[in-house]
Amino acid sequence: MVAPAPRTPVGRYGPEPTDAARRLQRWGLAALVVVAMLVLGWIGSGVLRDPVQWKTIGFRVDGPASTDVTFDVTTDPGAGATCRVEVLSQSYAQVGVLDVEVPPADERTRRVTVTVSTVEEGVSGVVDSCSPLP
Repeated sequence: MVAPAPRTPVGRYGPEPTDAARRLQRWGLAALVVVAMLVLGWIGSGVLRDPVQWKTIGFRVDGPASTDVTFDVTTDPGAGATCRVEVLSQSYAQVGVLDVEVPPADERTRRVTVTVSTVEEGVSGVVDSCSPLP
């Protein structure tokens, strides 16, 4: 046989909450959930409204003078973008940079490969940023 859980002494941790206080707590919790959902929706819509999205696919170091970088750019059909491509050294120093204009096209996503000239051998190639063409 299991003994019932002991109750705390009356008044030891403050007065017992009334039905109105419990109702207020439930409404407060419901309001907090609604506000959290609105904030998440606002953040999500900001990501979806970004006019240009990009993803670095890969890179190939051709030696100390250049590196090929491949990336995808996603825009609205008929819109172009300008992307800044960087090559970094082992110490994360920028050893090459190239601004690339991706022309408008009918497709939303285009794969682009560019060759970035470098001042020393790089160890990675990335797309730093992209913005819509004016």
